[in-house]
Amino acid sequence: MKVLVPVKRVIDYNVKARVKPDGSGVDLANVKMSMNPFGEIAVEEAVRLKEKGVVSEIVVVSIGPTQAQETIRTALAMGADRGILIQTDEAVEPLSVAKLLKAVVEEEKPELAILGKQAIDDDANQTGQMLAALLDWPQGTFASELEIADGKAKITREIDGGLQTLAVELPAVITTDLRLNEPRYASLPNIMKAKRKPIDMKTPDDYGVALETRLEQIKVEEPPKRQAGVIVESVTELVDKLKNEAGVI
Repeated sequence: MKVLVPVKRVIDYNVKARVKPDGSGVDLANVKMSMNPFGEIAVEEAVRLKEKGVVSEIVVVSIGPTQAQETIRTALAMGADRGILIQTDEAVEPLSVAKLLKAVVEEEKPELAILGKQAIDDDANQTGQMLAALLDWPQGTFASELEIADGKAKITREIDGGLQTLAVELPAVITTDLRLNEPRYASLPNIMKAKRKPIDMKTPDDYGVALETRLEQIKVEEPPKRQAGVIVESVTELVDKLKNEAGVI
């Protein structure tokens, strides 16, 4: 079985994002970038399936600038077999990403696509669902457990009421939640091996997909700073502040 794992290059989750002085966007100059954490979980799950003998090949794909090769190399060091970079310096919205991934799926013909449920930069949570719709494949979103057997994927997902279990026929699209697994650290030998693994360089034009912009970003602002808390002397004072200052009761 071949698995396709899309990954995204984002600001490292340990870095505090800074807004540009003119409010036009997030400042990415000299900022550490890394693989989207949910994408790491997707790669780890694909590698675990390969270790179990369920998967024979893992293809990682990323859409972004040339520097996204580093993100793909990270996935290759974790255990993926080869990568595809669709190079573009333009901002790519979820629908365009889904269309490009659909074209990659049609070319690579995987039986399973595993991707993070959302990226931590835009938090859109749309690409997996859009890809499943474009391919007309069944989908299992927010997977916290995954089993592959007998041409089916069994997905356990967390919902408001507890846990829900789904079974879908392959081929299918799966999106990963945080509790699915804990991604491994790539060892030094695997990092060295990853440098020799192939990465195919493509462009959106190679797949016949035009990158359309449907959203207009008007302004980006820092969230307001939280005010310092106060210590009250009695329940009566607490109720008074909640009623007359906070206005919550």
